[in-house]
Amino acid sequence: MIKNYTLEQLPKIAEEVLKFSKNKILLFYGDMGVGKTTLIKEIVKKLGVLDTVSSPTFSLVNEYHTLKNEKVYHFDFYRIEEEEEAMDMGIEEYFYSNNWCLVEWPNKVENLLPLNSVIIKITTSKKQLRTIEVINNG
Repeated sequence: MIKNYTLEQLPKIAEEVLKFSKNKILLFYGDMGVGKTTLIKEIVKKLGVLDTVSSPTFSLVNEYHTLKNEKVYHFDFYRIEEEEEAMDMGIEEYFYSNNWCLVEWPNKVENLLPLNSVIIKITTSKKQLRTIEVINNG
């Protein structure tokens, strides 16, 4: 799936990402400021989380609960120096928990990522448009 969108279209894009995704591990790739966290906030809302969603830049992971009492994990590995840090926090337990895992900066833990995942690439254009490419992996 490849789509162009504006910020106003974000709720619809989040819905489409969830419909298209064949796995609960969503890996978000894109430059700083491209809108990864903004899209994740909308996806988390669509999953039924009522909490305020923020980027877990310093804690590495935030845990949210949906109205159906499902767990959603939001990771931000931007500040991680070594993959060992992710291992120490128990990343594999999260990835194989069958809960939603939304991962920003997955390239920082490339060797630890599950084969069955959804790759989401976001880029921007000069006209304030974002382009999203969603690929089911595995």
